[in-house]
Amino acid sequence: MTSPLQYKLEVVVLPVSDVDRAKAFYTDQVGFHLDVDHVNGDFRVVQLTPNGSACSVTIGTGLAEMPPGSVKGLQLVVGDIEEARTDLASRGVEVTPVRHHTGMGWADGPGGDWNSFIFFTDPDGNAWTVQQSPTMREVDGQTDG
Repeated sequence: MTSPLQYKLEVVVLPVSDVDRAKAFYTDQVGFHLDVDHVNGDFRVVQLTPNGSACSVTIGTGLAEMPPGSVKGLQLVVGDIEEARTDLASRGVEVTPVRHHTGMGWADGPGGDWNSFIFFTDPDGNAWTVQQSPTMREVDGQTDG
């Protein structure tokens, strides 16, 4: 049975080995907004939010007991996968070519809405997927044609 309460995913903690290196990667290269960088003794929290997202990622010290680079499968959605790939690559992010799933495995090239992806990892190996979504074109004010 579904709960009548609303639960919103607010923050995902990413385990990293070097907070400053990860902060620079996510702000300077991926383009996330820096929301918070707070230190209190041995505890440090750095919160970063992708443009347009209601959910943030947090890196720091004293946050979680996970090995650096162990988070896989984080996913962002964009209206134009080629534009996203160009943007990330121009910022120095090592990003895959656009790929799609054939039903039997991955193949290079776009596969249309919901089936066009790029992939990248942060310096520790936390893995991200970016997916093309037609609903994001509507949010971004993009139209077909």
